[in-house]
Amino acid sequence: MEYLEIDRGVEELLAILSRRLEAEDVRRIKEAYLLAKEAHKDQRRKSGEPYIMHPLAVARIVAEELGLGADPIIAAFLHDVVEDTLYTIEDIRERFGDDVAFLVNVVTKKKKKHYEATKQIDNYKQMLDSLQYDIRALLIKLADRLHNMRTLSSMRPDKQMKIAGETDYFYAPLAHRLGLYHIKRELENLSFRFRCPRDYAMMFELVEKERLEKETKLAPFMAKVEKMLEDNDIMLARTEIVCRGPYSTWKKMHSSGCDYNHVEGKFYVRIIYPYGHDYSEKDMSLKIYSMLTDRFKEKPGSVANYIDSPKENGYQSFHVKLLTDAGTWEEVHISSERMVRKSQFGCLSERNEGNIANWIEKFKQLLKDIANHRKEVEYMDGITSSFYNDDITVFTPDGKAVILPKDATALDFAFEIHSKLGEHAQYARVNGRLCSVKTVLASGDCIEIGTNENIVATRDWLNHVMTYKAKTHLHAIINKQKSIPYQRCENCHPLPGDEVIGFKSEDGKIILHRRDCKSAIRLASQKGDDIVAVNFEEDMDFLYPTRIVVTAIDRYHLLSDLIDCITNRLKLSLTRILTESVDEIVTCTMDFRVHSSAELQEAINSISSIDSVEEVKLMNITE
Repeated sequence: MEYLEIDRGVEELLAILSRRLEAEDVRRIKEAYLLAKEAHKDQRRKSGEPYIMHPLAVARIVAEELGLGADPIIAAFLHDVVEDTLYTIEDIRERFGDDVAFLVNVVTKKKKKHYEATKQIDNYKQMLDSLQYDIRALLIKLADRLHNMRTLSSMRPDKQMKIAGETDYFYAPLAHRLGLYHIKRELENLSFRFRCPRDYAMMFELVEKERLEKETKLAPFMAKVEKMLEDNDIMLARTEIVCRGPYSTWKKMHSSGCDYNHVEGKFYVRIIYPYGHDYSEKDMSLKIYSMLTDRFKEKPGSVANYIDSPKENGYQSFHVKLLTDAGTWEEVHISSERMVRKSQFGCLSERNEGNIANWIEKFKQLLKDIANHRKEVEYMDGITSSFYNDDITVFTPDGKAVILPKDATALDFAFEIHSKLGEHAQYARVNGRLCSVKTVLASGDCIEIGTNENIVATRDWLNHVMTYKAKTHLHAIINKQKSIPYQRCENCHPLPGDEVIGFKSEDGKIILHRRDCKSAIRLASQKGDDIVAVNFEEDMDFLYPTRIVVTAIDRYHLLSDLIDCITNRLKLSLTRILTESVDEIVTCTMDFRVHSSAELQEAINSISSIDSVEEVKLMNITE
């Protein structure tokens, strides 16, 4: 009886597909179902239902929710046949051709004695490598994961955590990157539900309660908007309230550190108008925007134009916040039917080869970059961080748009333009204003980068970049730089040329001390066996920070003479200067970098010889 019901479900699917596919394709799909049914006939899922229910559900998602063609639907029916039964890829190839065999092979987990990383990561990489050809295998795997998540309640808690963790880490970000917002959102919420059931239940109840309240409170506003659309002859337009869901709201709560009641953007109103060829979407969106702001107050700075500047995954819409008659600011998204469709089908919504090919080519380049730098940045962390960032759009001085992740800095921008620009970035001008290259950017900023060949990237820069591209270039630059084989004492700060001694620490590192350092004397008396003879010589590739305090009688041009001595006469890099004058006595603290103790002593002697300088004293740089 249960198989009769399954067969009826298949016939319904085939009837739907017959409206858009050739009869021969429908016949091949039915043949794939019959093969899968035969192959899995003795297998059942953890829920107790016949296993064939899973391939059928995956095929329905591929066909109905993703709108793919015959070969991906066939592969969806057969995606577990090779992995779980005696059929081989060659059997699939013989009956359904090379294309179906390729798709099934990609989504079939390979059994190995030894995995390059872990079984899970190797499976991710296997799927991502399929992008060298096309994107359909990834979509089949997403459909497979979506159905597994929809039926996860039948699994043991430990299995639930494993599958939900994979989903949150890889599959939901992948759906986001592909622009498949519906699938991304469902995967996130299902993962949240099984990873943190109590938090999910609490958030679901709060969101559902507010959703019902919102529908009542916003009814007058929605009615006014619909009447305005009708009065302005914008026919067939519709409105809806969209809820962001438990996971998205929970994530915002934690990222902003606020309670549920103070989370912004939990709901928004969407106005959807027909997609017509007799007007541009931008013109229609602006017409509706103008109509709304004639009646409702607009929140200053709330407009976001994703029509002219789409997000990286292709998302488009026009956003604005309006003040309702009830006294609340409400977020409104103005979208065409095409834009809404694109948020469902992502990069596949515009069915032309150029659109999909361009997206795949850009994504392939990302994977290539990550693969080439696998030693510097963890492979999967690099992948998922690039998947799951909100976008901002910034501009070069000549108006070229550059898409970066939220919280990206001017350094990210520089590396996005060119690696050399990032490597030697000295300063930025953001909207004409001089800024540090570590400045966080906002959408719409115009950035100009100033460079200096003498600027060298430091490890600290890694804390001020967001993009994978910037991180990989910085890792490569820093790894090529020489490193000091020793660690200097934090109290005496020895320099090359000083009389030094080394002590081997518990972790095997050698810590250098000046021989007159109190810590060195104490260690020598307690851990004499750990003493190591060290030759600490000058290396022109290394500069060491140092600080002096100058005491002098105030006079005209004193400060310029001090600076000239350090920077012009001695050619040293002055990094900080702080002066104070009290009763004609000047105290000047100067930070600069030297190669050796001899160079430091030369600086002290030179400054001591300046007219009106009374004393030059060395100070610990940590003070």
